Amino acid sequence: MRRIAIMILSALLASGLTLAGLGCEREEGPAEKAGKTVDQSMEQAKEKTGETMEKAGEKMEETGEKMQEKTPMEEEKKQ
Repeated sequence: MRRIAIMILSALLASGLTLAGLGCEREEGPAEKAGKTVDQSMEQAKEKTGETMEKAGEKMEETGEKMQEKTPMEEEKKQ
């Protein structure tokens, strides 16, 4: 008799935990959706900014190389 009561109690407990776990799932609310949208927008802006900075860095390198190429010639002219 005691064994049957323990089995029934265990089954009820397992069922209750299962239902409680399923009850915790819910759809996203408007604030969570807005948060995800903001996160995605920030990530896109970060990528675009990174690309722009990379291009600017490349242009600065090119300009620096051109300046170095011109500098020795000017010094040769002075001598």
